[in-house]
Amino acid sequence: MQATPDDLFAYLDRLGIAHSTVWHEAMFTVEQSGALKADMPGAHTKNLFLKDAEGTLVLIAAEAHNQLKLNQLHKLIGTKRLSFGPADLMTEVLGVVPGSVTAFALMNDRAGRVRFLVDAVLAGADIVNFHPLVNTGTTAISQADFRRFVEATEHRFELVDFSGL
Repeated sequence: MQATPDDLFAYLDRLGIAHSTVWHEAMFTVEQSGALKADMPGAHTKNLFLKDAEGTLVLIAAEAHNQLKLNQLHKLIGTKRLSFGPADLMTEVLGVVPGSVTAFALMNDRAGRVRFLVDAVLAGADIVNFHPLVNTGTTAISQADFRRFVEATEHRFELVDFSGL
């Protein structure tokens, strides 16, 4: 069963994580969210669900403007070449659909199938913004609370400096 934004907010509340959400039209790309970013403080993100040839699943949370060279990433993180994960697998594992990929979806990966990578630039931001499991909203939390959230989902907060690619 897929979690809803209300389920996410209840989960954050149980963890004592302060959050604020702005609702907006559906946004599928970093470019579409330009106006929203101007009005909402903190680092905005892009999130990628990837899979390698051996079935390793990777979720990346990166600062929105960071350039990720996916054709070289596998060398940096020790996987086979990565490609975008299929939509049905994304929904099965993370409980979200394409366009709504978010670090908050880690709460749905109870089996711990996904390796979670966080961009070093994003990890340096005081406030981080993610979709609340749907792309019609943006939810802000503090960096400290982001790390607490990831820990609560029993995933590692694996820091990666993508600038070396």
